[in-house]
Amino acid sequence: MEFSLTGSRWTERSGIEELMEDLGNALAEGGSAVRMLGGGNPAIIPDVAACWRREMQNLLDDSIRFDRMLAVYDPPKGNSRFALALAGYLQRTYGWNVGAENIAVTAGGQTAFFYLFNLLAGAHVGGRKKRVIFPIMPEYIGYANQGLATEMFSGLAPEITFTGPHDFKYRVDFSRLKLDQDCAAVCVSRPTNPSGNVLTHPEMEHLDALCHEAGVPLIVDNAYGAPFPGILFKSGTPHWNENTILVLSLSKLGLPGTRTGIVIARPEITRAIAAMSAVSGLANGTIGQALVTPFLESGEIDTIVKDMIRPYYQSKALKAREWVAEIFDPSLDYFVHETEGTMFLWIWFRNLPIPACELYSRLKHRGVLVVPGDYFGFGCPDVDAHVSQCIRLNFAMDEDTVREGFRIIADEVSAIYGL
Repeated sequence: MEFSLTGSRWTERSGIEELMEDLGNALAEGGSAVRMLGGGNPAIIPDVAACWRREMQNLLDDSIRFDRMLAVYDPPKGNSRFALALAGYLQRTYGWNVGAENIAVTAGGQTAFFYLFNLLAGAHVGGRKKRVIFPIMPEYIGYANQGLATEMFSGLAPEITFTGPHDFKYRVDFSRLKLDQDCAAVCVSRPTNPSGNVLTHPEMEHLDALCHEAGVPLIVDNAYGAPFPGILFKSGTPHWNENTILVLSLSKLGLPGTRTGIVIARPEITRAIAAMSAVSGLANGTIGQALVTPFLESGEIDTIVKDMIRPYYQSKALKAREWVAEIFDPSLDYFVHETEGTMFLWIWFRNLPIPACELYSRLKHRGVLVVPGDYFGFGCPDVDAHVSQCIRLNFAMDEDTVREGFRIIADEVSAIYGL
């Protein structure tokens, strides 16, 4: 079978496919003996799950709403009641000048970024090729293979600030950030997967000013941020204006199976996203929108975020940091990125004698699954050596799994360093 150039590009082996396949196979073979610290699936938080079950029961009891949810196509742009509810919530909460026309729904956040990247970057009239700039690497592994054209992404290595004996933080190196005529957009995630970094308000304002000056949009991936799911452990008021494209998701609200992404942007962007949704899939899933709409209308979404989701993950993060400090040998040359959000620890083993991919393989043989940092530096050769000394750990699993996983990691890395 001969595939097209686009087909060949999309079906070539990618980092995210290899890791997901490897993780799935390891779980199937290892069962409960595997310490799963490598995935990104949100935790099932009992109080949050109860909210969704309650609303699902309300839908079951309302035959009109239930039948409409399952048996009627929404417009490609999304359910109108959901869009109005979200716009109203954002107006009340942040004072943003947004309406339903600024909102488009997609089949998950991953799909939203596929649409946005290929809408804005790649080949343009006149033969020019434009790129998406990631001003601070490492960044989310799921972006890396989204481009339909080659060389669509460029990234910049960060400034590294040491904030404690075993702590560090990434910052945007604005001295190296140049937005030339080949820049199509700037993209950041806040908080960042994998590092848990939250760009500061001055950093966001600086990026916004540079984007306005260059006439390109600032794309912000808010999959873990405010207003929901709000997995933020420091101030992180969301940033939006007409030059911003803000992408939200229902996944980390505990609804990953509904595959619901949300793009908030000026109308010409949301209309384009709707057109791409119509061509690629007619319409989007209805269940996530139907479940969440009443919580947006009533404001109860804030209770879910502030009283249930954020405390759950913040408690997990604090315990994870305590266990690292307790279990890892103090003489080990390691640093943990400041845990400012998400459900991950990003650990840098400075001068690690082997690549992180090899460390990943060794840990897998010992029943611990992590994600090696090698795949998070796409489009940025300057960061390759650094990310190859890093691993990402998910601390949202049960405490025994996380603690034992940390113990095995510390033992393996200490042996590699000869301690």
